Amino acid sequence: MYLANTGRPDAPPRPHGARRRVPATVIALGAVSLVTDVSSEMVTAVLPLYLVLGLGLSPLQFGFLDGVFNGATALVRLLGGRLADRGGRHKRVAGAGYLLSALSRLGLLLAGGATAGIAASLAADRLGKGVRTAPRDALISLSGPPESLGRAFGVHRAMDTTGALLGPLAAFAVLWATADAYDAVFAVSFCTGLLGVLLLVLYVPSAAPAPRLRPRPLQHAALRDPAFRRILYAASLLGAATIGDSFLYLLLQRGLDLPPALFPLLPLGAAAGYLLLAVPAGRIADRVGRRLPFLAGHAALLGAYAVLSLPVAWPAVAAVLALLAVFYASTDGVLMALAGPLLPAHRRAGGLAVLQTGQALARLLGAAGFGAAWTFWGQEPALWAAALTLAGALAAAWRILPAAAPALDTPEAP
Repeated sequence: MYLANTGRPDAPPRPHGARRRVPATVIALGAVSLVTDVSSEMVTAVLPLYLVLGLGLSPLQFGFLDGVFNGATALVRLLGGRLADRGGRHKRVAGAGYLLSALSRLGLLLAGGATAGIAASLAADRLGKGVRTAPRDALISLSGPPESLGRAFGVHRAMDTTGALLGPLAAFAVLWATADAYDAVFAVSFCTGLLGVLLLVLYVPSAAPAPRLRPRPLQHAALRDPAFRRILYAASLLGAATIGDSFLYLLLQRGLDLPPALFPLLPLGAAAGYLLLAVPAGRIADRVGRRLPFLAGHAALLGAYAVLSLPVAWPAVAAVLALLAVFYASTDGVLMALAGPLLPAHRRAGGLAVLQTGQALARLLGAAGFGAAWTFWGQEPALWAAALTLAGALAAAWRILPAAAPALDTPEAP
């Protein structure tokens, strides 16, 4: 006998008496991400200063290194997802990614200013991040019932963002206490990263074995499933219409002529809003369905473009940062919760990796396209073109995203 599941994966029915607690695995992974983000953001906050002012690299050289390795991260996710799905090794593959990122801080410490050593350390950090992302999200999606995945991802993303906020503060505290000793930042970051790995080993359980399933035809592979393909197409299309946070902050800075010293506060403002909204957005997505919040988040981003197209004043800063926070809270974890139930447990990490890679590459394309438009057309025409492109992508995604689809796994009843 098999249990038929005809509910929607984006808004599954809440069973009577369902547990409302966030699974312990999600809390543990959130703690790992929090500590790891403190470690990584400590380095991210000081790296431009260290490379450009301390070692004399040009901004072009730094941008090239950062851009190449960020692009490589998107492709490595596919490898991490595939390895994790083999035998349910989600925890081990994620742990290897976290450990590689932690060791990259040690590489910066030992590089001694050598460009090759720094490049290798940056590569190791990005590879570690790419390897661990899909297995980690698969562990979250497999840790609880589908009807509460939005909240689970919201809690994880909120804890992750807390680390992103604390990291720069910790870095500048270390620099203040050590009279601008960058090596001290790298050493503290390395120790903090190892703590994250230890938390993963001690408190995150391995993925539960996949339930016994009826033999499935080949078309249930992630890319062969029509509903998953439509989510991938919509996410990639919307990603290609996204210009990138850095451009938004730069537009604000130019519009208000902000001093360079205040520029780093802009990402912190958006991150603080994301921290406050991640869990409520996930809970709303669980109640009303994940398709609408995902689209509404991109509508909020379109609103940020509209605000920037007007004469920029100080209230515009708060509006843009708030809309950017709504965008991330309504899309990041919500997209994983939308796609996760469509994927069988034994292919969950690989499928999420495909989705994350497609979205990341599309966003790189969108950012490059906006940069080119700004260079050749000017700031205002480029922004109007970006807004029109995003509006068109939203209309297309509304048609593409599945409103309802059967869940894939149909475990055998006892």
